[in-house]
Amino acid sequence: MRRILLAVTGGIAAYKAIDLTSKLTQAGYDVRVMLTDHAQEFVTPLAFQAIGRNPVYTSTFIEQNPQEIQHVALGDWADAIIVAPATANTIAKLANGIADDMVTSTLLATETPKFIAPAMNVHMYENKRTQHNLAILSSDGYYFLEPGEGFLACGYVAKGRMEEPLQIVARMDQYFDDIKQKAVPASSSFHHKRVLVTAGPTVEELDPVRFLSNRSSGKIGYALAESLAKRGAEVTLVSGPTHLTPPNHVDVVNVQSAEEMFEAVKSLFEKQDIIFKAAAVSDYAPVNMLDHKLKKQDGTLSVEFKRTPDILKYLGEHKASQYLVGFAAETQNIEAYAQKKLHNKNADVIIANNVGDRSIGFSSDDNDYTMYYKNGDAMPLGKHKKVELAEHILNSLETRWQ
Repeated sequence: MRRILLAVTGGIAAYKAIDLTSKLTQAGYDVRVMLTDHAQEFVTPLAFQAIGRNPVYTSTFIEQNPQEIQHVALGDWADAIIVAPATANTIAKLANGIADDMVTSTLLATETPKFIAPAMNVHMYENKRTQHNLAILSSDGYYFLEPGEGFLACGYVAKGRMEEPLQIVARMDQYFDDIKQKAVPASSSFHHKRVLVTAGPTVEELDPVRFLSNRSSGKIGYALAESLAKRGAEVTLVSGPTHLTPPNHVDVVNVQSAEEMFEAVKSLFEKQDIIFKAAAVSDYAPVNMLDHKLKKQDGTLSVEFKRTPDILKYLGEHKASQYLVGFAAETQNIEAYAQKKLHNKNADVIIANNVGDRSIGFSSDDNDYTMYYKNGDAMPLGKHKKVELAEHILNSLETRWQ
């Protein structure tokens, strides 16, 4: 599902933004809305919340999630941002880099594609300063949804009406269709292949309050799933609990425990062409999950654990023609353990890294992998952002996996 962030500014055409939210939602988009203070003089946050069924954002100083900076996270979340209506005032702010409210701060802090739907009095629209500001935004890469001609609130019949919601939806459909066509290289060996990716940690419950888990963020698995989808693969992502946004054009199966992940993978893997087993699965789980909170007591505490299913080993033992990619997170003897895992789990390649280095790995955006192939090849990828490493991994596999 494509994600659109709609920024509504303070013009009478703000009422059209309610209809635009409805039509975008009906067209299958996930829509979140930001309102300036002046926009709220015309329309209310509740109207957008009821139609879009998402939170509505009105202030840079109200952080709904303490784990993120809201105006930065919103820009990163969106696949496209639409400013509709865009007043002359907001256009001037954006052209001059002013960030004094939720809308302008978000647009200044993001590289997400941005669409502007101007709506104002004809003389304001034709004013040299407005046209100059529009030219600046155009040179900065903004897309424009040209205003139409018709009856304006000021009484003129002239150019300045915000583009109609149905036309904006059609423009967005065309935009994403064009991206999809460009994003799928016909030459990719992953094109139309069925790929299973596991990602994130697993959670093993001890009681209703406590659980055993690990530091995995799921970032590399999610990055691989997204990159594979862009190369035209049919991707299923089996994910443990993460705070990540699901990638576009990927089927997501959410699980909690190692056992749940094992069962999900077992039910899916026979139909796959390639499997990336990137999840950090707990090796042990408590034998008994208590019905009530374990109370404090004097002395030490002993908990009996059992081994969880070895998913990678199962896949290696039962694969037919599938290509199996495993991961090894180690703290010492990286190459020796990776080679041992490659042999013992009957994988085709093991991608290993040193999680003892806190500057990379689990909670970091960076990592430093080496790929160990069954034929004996070792390919260091170097330190990069995980989204970049996903591309390097797939580039290495493009001509090898078949």
